[in-house]
Amino acid sequence: MFWSSTNYQHGRHNRSRSDDVASKKMADGGLPVVARFEVRHRNYLAPDGSINRPLPAFASDANLLVSLYRAMVLLRSFDRKAVALQRTGRLGTYAVSLGQEAVSVGIASAMRSEDVLLPSYRDNGALLWRGVNPEEILLFWGGDERGNHFSGPVEDFPFCVPVGSQAPHAAGVGYAFKLRKEPRVAVCLFGDGATSKGDVYEAMNFAGVHKLPVVFVATNNQWAISVPLRLQTGCETLAQKAIAAGFIGEQVDGSDVVAVRAAAEEAVAAARDGQGPRFIEALAYRLGDHTTSDDASRYRQEAEVQARWREEPIARLRAFLVGQKMWSKAEEERLAAECHERVEAAVERYLATEPRRPETMFDHLYAELPEVYAAQRRELAGEGDV
Repeated sequence: MFWSSTNYQHGRHNRSRSDDVASKKMADGGLPVVARFEVRHRNYLAPDGSINRPLPAFASDANLLVSLYRAMVLLRSFDRKAVALQRTGRLGTYAVSLGQEAVSVGIASAMRSEDVLLPSYRDNGALLWRGVNPEEILLFWGGDERGNHFSGPVEDFPFCVPVGSQAPHAAGVGYAFKLRKEPRVAVCLFGDGATSKGDVYEAMNFAGVHKLPVVFVATNNQWAISVPLRLQTGCETLAQKAIAAGFIGEQVDGSDVVAVRAAAEEAVAAARDGQGPRFIEALAYRLGDHTTSDDASRYRQEAEVQARWREEPIARLRAFLVGQKMWSKAEEERLAAECHERVEAAVERYLATEPRRPETMFDHLYAELPEVYAAQRRELAGEGDV
């Protein structure tokens, strides 16, 4: 039986049509039901910061919750500055995380340093949590490959800009972990649009067959650029797509960082314990444009966006922390100043970085550069006759 949530902030579950049909067949003495499945929805904090159900154990750790909050606020501050840099010609196309901060931060916070992250282009929050310097992210989006030689865990993968192609990579990483008998997990993040790609299905199928330690995370922000979810899939949930691959899929409120962290913690632990892959569908909403080259007002109504602002993750966690006496106005003001100072310092370091010489574009193409490219490299370097 499939369960989904039409009102996911409150975690209500509705019986699906597939279950109704199956029950009718049994009642009519028809074909037997050979399997039943369900998709659970996880949510703890309501949009106003109130508690919907008993919180997981880690939610009693004020330091952890404040760390999650600080990370989301830093990400939003960083995004705001990155957009300003792009608008003034000092950064390339950039994808903001506005409204989705809880997903990348919550997922990364459940990982160990030895686990491997395979991020999409919108997962800066996960990189920042795992120790990547903000200026390194700016270098990448400024067109400098040195930005991928970042300060986080050395085996984490670089940004994946092609949609969904990191999923087969994650399956390969998980397969390597299993062969080596290493208690490590590959965590692969992508958007809802990627679940319409064959790469993702094939990776999930392979991971399910071999019971690989991989956690697939789909951020369902309702829009694949200008394509709404209803035109992408006929499924009631994205999480149920894991069932066909033979493993558990769970849906979480992606605007509730407590729910995201709890789901990730359980999924990563299960994968590490040899129980095979897991799939997390994080329901969120993309409050900004797809990237700085997009104008979302051309395909969605402003009223829809404004309504979704009432669910956004940072205000939600702040309301909870204030209500629990874990956060104050003075701390909020200090955090804003700290984030501003850290981001501005990173921007200064980014802008002060000497650009690479044009011929370095050939440096990482081949172990031994073919002569046709070697000649071009020499020409760019001004090394005489070619």
